[in-house]
This record gives sequence, C-alpha cells and structure tokens, in this order.
Amino acid sequence: MCRFLAWVGENRYLDELVFKQEQSLVEQSRNALVGKTPINADGFGLAWYSDRANPCFYKDTNPAWSDANLRQLAHHTRSNLFLAHVRASTGTATSRNNCHPFGYGRWSFMHNGQAGGHNRIRQQLDAMIPADLYEHRLGATESEAIFLIAHGEGLETDPIGAMLRSVERVEELSRQSGALPYLRFAACWSDGEILFAARYASDRFAPSLHYRECADGIVVSSEPLDGNCGNWIEIAENTAIETNGSKVRVHAFQPKVSVRCDVA
Repeated sequence: MCRFLAWVGENRYLDELVFKQEQSLVEQSRNALVGKTPINADGFGLAWYSDRANPCFYKDTNPAWSDANLRQLAHHTRSNLFLAHVRASTGTATSRNNCHPFGYGRWSFMHNGQAGGHNRIRQQLDAMIPADLYEHRLGATESEAIFLIAHGEGLETDPIGAMLRSVERVEELSRQSGALPYLRFAACWSDGEILFAARYASDRFAPSLHYRECADGIVVSSEPLDGNCGNWIEIAENTAIETNGSKVRVHAFQPKVSVRCDVA
C-alpha cells in the first residue's frame, strides 16, 4: 500500500513533517508501523500551494529516504497547504506518472488502497474518465482514474459527493470483475483552500488514516507522526472530513454499492 500526510494551516516548512518527526513520512517509507506494508519505496511525491492558484509538484521514482533533492526542497519550501506521499505499488509500474499526488487544475489528490481486479477492469475504468479530461490520464493507476472520474462527477462544486460517486462507480466495476478486495480507499484531496480526506473499504480492512489538531493547523496522516498517539484522532471507516486548518467537519462516506461481506 502507501503512506501519506497533508497539512493545512499556517505556513510551515515541508521538512518539519516530511523529515523531522519521530515517525515522519520518510521514516514511514522505510519503517511503517501501521498497515501491512512496512516498506514504501516505489517513488514519492509532493504537491504544495503558494501564491499561484495551481499547486506545484515534485515526484520521482527513488525511495524517499535516498533523494537528496527532496531533502533540500523540503527544507527550503514553506506552504500553508501541502500533500506528501510515499508509494508501495499494488501492481502498476514504478514510474513518475504513477507517483502521487496527481493534479488537474487547482486540484491535487493522493490515495492509499486498491481496486480489486485492476488489470481486468482497466479499459472500462479509463472509459469512465470524461473525454475532455482523458488527456490528463498520464499514468496507469486506479488512483489517478478515481481522481479524474471524480472531476466528471462534479468535484469542483461537490468535493465529497463527487469523490463518493467516483468510489461507488469504481467499486461496482471491481465487484463485477469478482476480484477481492473490491475497494480499499484512504485519500486526501484539495483545491488549495480546503483539505478533504476520506476512509473507506468494501471489507473490514480500511487503510489507516488519522488527524491531529495543532495550534497553527491540521495535519492528516496515514499513521501518527509521533509516539503520543493520544493526540491523534483516528478517522472512522465510512467517514470523510474537511478542514481549512482550524475547524474539522465530519461527513458520512458510505458508497451505496457496499455490502460488507467480502473476505480479503
């Protein structure tokens, strides 16, 4: 699977979370403590917002712990909203285009999870992407497809509802293929002002997702960044949150197709 984190709040240097925590994202890339994949070495990526409307991205296929450019960039870059991701592939190639976060316009998106039977449904999955967005299908992951399908479902005006409808459509396609697990989904996405996150699975193994309220903002992470887990709130399954860095609003995130009876 993968590990990721996101920040929204006051400006802070990226390396404060990506490198400098007890269980920083880079530490998680080589020693994740939560989840079934301790090593996440199939690439990494950053997306951060500044004075321009669209985010800036930096991605590579190196393990995050071995990339000197990542360390330098994170040390010198400040942002009030950023996403960071380390990848453990569930089957697609290790390539820059398959590294998260993905972007379109002012939106960025990253995902931890999988759609069962991806190789069987890939052509049908691509067909769900609106024709005017398909030129932005740069990689081969189901994650990128979910993001672009969500745009077609109205992400600009209904960020949580559109993502939910995208997840519903992809899960239904996976169910038709008969490959387990049908869908596991923990994700963050943003328009540069609001950070959204959701956690869901068609079985009982939803990928981990937590958040912490800090004095100057909100951090969302696949697992706590320090040993004081009491300061972290686990996002419940079938739940989405949205935050501007001060308040956290909680929403239901329950696809209609879900029948929680499949076995991983």
